[in-house]
Amino acid sequence: MQTDELISRLSQGLTPVRRVMPPLLGALSWLSLAAVLIGVVVLISGLRHDLEQRLMLMHEQVNMVAGLATGTAAAIAAFHLALPDRSERWALLPLPFAAFWVSGLGWGCLTDFVDQGFPALSTSFGCLSFIIAFGVPMTLGMLWMTRHAARIRPGPVAALAGLAAAAIASCGLTLVHHLDAAAMVLIWHGGSVLLVMLLSRRWGPRALRAMGE
Repeated sequence: MQTDELISRLSQGLTPVRRVMPPLLGALSWLSLAAVLIGVVVLISGLRHDLEQRLMLMHEQVNMVAGLATGTAAAIAAFHLALPDRSERWALLPLPFAAFWVSGLGWGCLTDFVDQGFPALSTSFGCLSFIIAFGVPMTLGMLWMTRHAARIRPGPVAALAGLAAAAIASCGLTLVHHLDAAAMVLIWHGGSVLLVMLLSRRWGPRALRAMGE
């Protein structure tokens, strides 16, 4: 059997391999889609009445930037971990930003306590429902874009996708909804982000495998 004939037989019935999007381009594409979704929400709901005043405060600026940095870093890390040749240490990328974000919210709680005493806490299921309602679809969108990771690292990729989506949703919520106390922001925003991340870690691998089939 000639070499050309052997190659021809071996190549029969093969399907082309889909080229995987580079991680940074994938993260940028997903972030653009998330920004459009948040923009639609802002157009429908309108910006909160005190947004300009609140963004004049340094700690509000820091918290907003830290939340966006957490979501961006988590998205970049997820797309990197979706490739088999990338180090698992990419999972650590969003941790410094997340720690800075949480510490900023904690500092806001301490400042409120010093200025006003222990704040009166109340429920804000609207925050919870907003972050879940927008975080879950954005998580599924990223899982679809990284479905090639179904057989590689489905758990870490799903958890990072949930963190990225929930962090971006939390920042979007800040544009349209205000909580009076920093402790409320920490509890309801932080708790909602954690819940979406845990749901993604629990059910995301199954979704990835289903999408990857």
